Amino acid sequence: MVNPVASPQQSESVVNSAPSTQPPASSKFASTNSTPKDTVQISTAAQSALQEIIETLVQTATEARSGDIQAQRLLAKETAAQKT
Repeated sequence: MVNPVASPQQSESVVNSAPSTQPPASSKFASTNSTPKDTVQISTAAQSALQEIIETLVQTATEARSGDIQAQRLLAKETAAQKT
């Protein structure tokens, strides 16, 4: 695979050694190095499902802290499942 970083450095040294009216090659590559930005839109149904999952975990944690044994067991199962 070609290393894209090595090529601009070599061409920059060639451009700098020869007098020219063009800007250095590195300024041409500066715009291609910017990080692309993507936006994602989640449907209303997906947002509702996500909210339900979050509320359920929060509610279970709250109940477990207040001494609910069933909630404590559920949290223990979820923790064990995440480790595997």
